[in-house]
Amino acid sequence: MTETLPIAPWRLFAAEVRAVRRLSPSFLRVTFTGPDLDRFADNGYDQRIKLALPLSGESTVDLPGGPDWYARWRALPERRRNPVRTYTVRAVRPHLGEVDVDLVLHGDGGPASRWARRARPGDEVAILGPDAGYGGDHGGVEFRPPSTGRLLLAGDETAVPAICAILERLPADARGRVLLEVPEPGDVLPVTAPAGVTVHWSARGGAAHGSRLVPAVTAAAGELLAGSAPARGGSIADVDVDRDILWEVPAPTAPVPLYAWLAGEAGVIRTLRRHLVAERGLDRRAVALMGYWRLGRADSA
Repeated sequence: MTETLPIAPWRLFAAEVRAVRRLSPSFLRVTFTGPDLDRFADNGYDQRIKLALPLSGESTVDLPGGPDWYARWRALPERRRNPVRTYTVRAVRPHLGEVDVDLVLHGDGGPASRWARRARPGDEVAILGPDAGYGGDHGGVEFRPPSTGRLLLAGDETAVPAICAILERLPADARGRVLLEVPEPGDVLPVTAPAGVTVHWSARGGAAHGSRLVPAVTAAAGELLAGSAPARGGSIADVDVDRDILWEVPAPTAPVPLYAWLAGEAGVIRTLRRHLVAERGLDRRAVALMGYWRLGRADSA
């Protein structure tokens, strides 16, 4: 008698590029297809996945299999270790076996950027993503607001795909503010949002990362929290973003006046964390913070 193995929350999907579409100077949308992508769970919001890319000079991806694939991948010699990078799902169409991922183009500084600039239909990848056959919580979704209160979503270009996906799944009665900092004016993308949620884009135009986002979040927090009594215990321990990962994703269990979801460059997000929690007195349990990347550091898995 053959033993049936339990379905795991995540699995490796073999996939290839079906289409590549340049959305703006900084954004590229890649549509993937594959024989099993009809089983890719459509969880929406900021669902994280990992893309495994071919090694330089190769056209296929050969990752270790099994539940311990990551440890086995890490143990490989660097020259045989396929680049693996974390992204957010932009859209899933299970009936077509398609998954969209929006990538930010940062030049040719890393393997992911080099691959993205040269991606063509037929290019093979592997996707570690949620298996629709699993009946529980897959994990990888950090947007967990309470059922009441207003929203503040903010981030740089690396957070744009996640925020746009979140906006499309919000209930019609959602209220709040969305603030997005992008490199160029041409990077402003069309996005659907509930009537009670305003979306504001700011272009850096060569200025420092966070130079538009930090004052925008500061001003918005002052307006959204006007008249609200600050929570107790607003002091926080600082985070060394050069050594530690800034990733705090609590789920509020009680109503809060404002739920904040902030993602992007870790140094900028740390500044916003300090302002909202230590200076504004916003309850830490109502602030989700994700340092997606660190200025001066190469991207990694």
